[in-house]
Amino acid sequence: MTVHDAVGQSDKVGAVSPSASAPEPSDSQSDLKSNSRQNRSRFYDQAFKVLALTAGGFVCLVILLIALNLLFEAIPSLRVDNVNFLTSSVWDTTNALNLRFGILDLLKVTVLSSVFALALAVPIAIGIATFLVSYSPARLSRPLGAVVDLLAAVPSIIFGLWGMAVLGPKLQPVADFLNSNLGWFFLFADGNVSSGTIFTAGIVLAIMILPIITSISREVLQQTPVLHKEAALALGATKWEMLRMTSFPYARSGMIAASMLALGRALGETVAVLIILRAATSTSGFSLFDGGYTFASKIASGAGEFNQPLPTGAYIAAGLVLFLLTFVVNAIARVLSGGKVNG
Repeated sequence: MTVHDAVGQSDKVGAVSPSASAPEPSDSQSDLKSNSRQNRSRFYDQAFKVLALTAGGFVCLVILLIALNLLFEAIPSLRVDNVNFLTSSVWDTTNALNLRFGILDLLKVTVLSSVFALALAVPIAIGIATFLVSYSPARLSRPLGAVVDLLAAVPSIIFGLWGMAVLGPKLQPVADFLNSNLGWFFLFADGNVSSGTIFTAGIVLAIMILPIITSISREVLQQTPVLHKEAALALGATKWEMLRMTSFPYARSGMIAASMLALGRALGETVAVLIILRAATSTSGFSLFDGGYTFASKIASGAGEFNQPLPTGAYIAAGLVLFLLTFVVNAIARVLSGGKVNG
């Protein structure tokens, strides 16, 4: 062996690799780092939980304070009311010394117009959503959906003016036909007004709530698992059968939630209904060809009387009933949808 080879081998033996020279972290250091990360994660989880509970509690507190404020403001007027608040159709608050106000007509007009609007809007909206999700070509689905969503951007006063000046006269022949041929049914019986009816207001409300139901129904239909659809088609189902067996059951609770959200929107609509239902006469029954006021339109029309505490309290009492009515609608929605957001 040469001297050069011996020196080379000694260098190889004495050489120490960088990785071997670096000290490896001990198990205790690794455990400390892991515990530190876990502690930070627990802290962030607890902080988020506290923030979420605080936000939810704040919302509940605000709702409770609103309800209590409405109740306290309404009690003095309810004490001096000279008619039954729940069963009377009289509304006369011009004389603070002789208040006579009841909500029976307000409740009938509000519920009848909103439910009629919902009955018209729900099947149309679900049909539009189904077409956009399952039948429309991809290049048309997005623009058509945008057009439907644009209806939500139209101001309420525009809907009201259109319903009064354009739609109302166009619907008069339809109303006459229904009254002549189906007048035996209470919904199409003779009303006490010839224009500005619940029938017209309900159709306008249906158009106004259509984008809400369509948009939410489209979203929940799109969330149907693809494997469910493919399995139905693989078993020989047609497209309609596939939708009926997979998409509709999966989206049922979401559609119900959308409908109840739209119903709440219809119950609280003010300006459009105030313009259309301009006949301030009492309802004769449950006919769609009656006029009158809803809760919201009555409160808006009586703003000029808000300078006296007792007449103001009468309108606040009506607002409290509308406030409670929205909670009833939400409770019904929870029951119907099984307490779930989607299927």
